[in-house]
Amino acid sequence: MKTILFGKTKDVTIDTDGPVVIIGECINPTRRKKLVSTLQENNFEYILELAGVQIDAMADILDVNVGSPGVDDVKLLPETVRVIQGKYDIPLCIDSPNPKAIKAALSMAKGKCLINSVNGEEHSLNAILLVAKEYGAAVIGLVVDDNGITQEPVKRLKIAEKIVERAIKMGIKSEDVIIDPLAMAVSADPNACLVTLETIRLIHQNLGLNITMGASNISFGLPGRESLNTAFMVLAIMNGVTCPIANPEKITSIVRATDLILGRDEFAMRFVENYQRALVK
Repeated sequence: MKTILFGKTKDVTIDTDGPVVIIGECINPTRRKKLVSTLQENNFEYILELAGVQIDAMADILDVNVGSPGVDDVKLLPETVRVIQGKYDIPLCIDSPNPKAIKAALSMAKGKCLINSVNGEEHSLNAILLVAKEYGAAVIGLVVDDNGITQEPVKRLKIAEKIVERAIKMGIKSEDVIIDPLAMAVSADPNACLVTLETIRLIHQNLGLNITMGASNISFGLPGRESLNTAFMVLAIMNGVTCPIANPEKITSIVRATDLILGRDEFAMRFVENYQRALVK
């Protein structure tokens, strides 16, 4: 299954047969106080800096999220998209819980974007899928529905199936639906990672879709987070994750090594390229 996204001229193919595509997570005010303050000042220099650093670290797609208290995301999200695409030719993942902000951003964006995200709740399906269809965007489907978060992988699969079915009825191709199996903190539930890995396996086996996830969610609240994230990411890729949302400065070397081990990097070209890039830095 191939999901193809576009920037102004550049295209990126997310393929269930690999290699793994990295969605850069760093344009997100949740983790960056400086981003919040600069956004409130309508200053985009820091956003462009974050974009450039991630692209240099081999991000294939950039997730763009400006949501924070006091920020008018309907106004600011499309402006952020305009500024980023004014300097960089890279596909974007438009990240907001606000359908109006997503629509405003897509109306400004060039190329074919990814929406982050729709879920199995009726209000989300009705609002987000309509916008995705209108603007020809691909969409991430998060396995949550009106009953909340289930800890049963089979039920998460059913929610994924529901999202895909509704998308197809709306006129969206199945390959333009990427599923997020929901990675939760293992500090809160010792079985959280096992549930997510089994969900990934079931979605890969039964739906054959591309799969994403927030790569650092599982280690929240624990020491040694990078070791935990690394171990989980390798297992997730082996089970079917194709486009994790992560910090490329931390994850690219892991992804390249895993792709090479899984036979997705002929003559180790991508692995060596990344190694040489790291040496130059």
